[in-house]
Amino acid sequence: MIKGRIHSIESMGLVDGPGIRTVIFFQGCNLRCAYCHNPDTWAMHGGKEYSPEELVNKIIRFKPYFNKSGGGVTFSGGDPLMQPDFLIECLKLCKANGIHTTIDTSGFGFGKYKDILNYTDLVILDIKHVDDNGYISLTGKNRDELMKFIEALNNSSTPVWIRHVVVPNITDSEEKILQIATFVNENIKNVEKIELLPYHTLGVHKYEMLNIPYALADVSSMDKDRTEELQNILINATIYKYI
Repeated sequence: MIKGRIHSIESMGLVDGPGIRTVIFFQGCNLRCAYCHNPDTWAMHGGKEYSPEELVNKIIRFKPYFNKSGGGVTFSGGDPLMQPDFLIECLKLCKANGIHTTIDTSGFGFGKYKDILNYTDLVILDIKHVDDNGYISLTGKNRDELMKFIEALNNSSTPVWIRHVVVPNITDSEEKILQIATFVNENIKNVEKIELLPYHTLGVHKYEMLNIPYALADVSSMDKDRTEELQNILINATIYKYI
């Protein structure tokens, strides 16, 4: 029997896709992003074990709440792509029960992307950086797996929302934002929305608790007004019309 490991469940997510969402945080991530605010989701062996049926039965309990708002379930993490077989079975059961499905991912997993996307109504794709050196510096990995996921995404009809974290002195220049626009324009289809998120330090205490060095200890939170200015620059430079 397929089992999966879940870090935590949020019943009333408001920023994880359309409407009110039940957000399922999967255990496990292949990246080590310098600004990650959930380092407690990195390890594959953490969290609580569920069967797909157990997890979806729990999601169904919240259906009266999220259905009224046009919401559904968002599988996040960690990264849900790290447990592909478990994710596929959960997605299938959600679709059988009329639940809108979203995956919030960095595009790094173990394949089976076509099967995953067959049962996914929306992908929220987090683009960390657009050049190889910057990507490796921020995440510890190259972009090869991300590009495989984008290829599968482009071969599907699944709508995409793009997100990108703006980090002071790393990705906060107009040049970097225009590079993001070019990357999205040239590489990703079916984009409905693009959003810049300001870097924050709310998860720093988790590193202290886990005795993990925090790579951006000297970096202050990103100014929200400047983030909004960059957001407008990004939208003006992209070919898509965003909702």
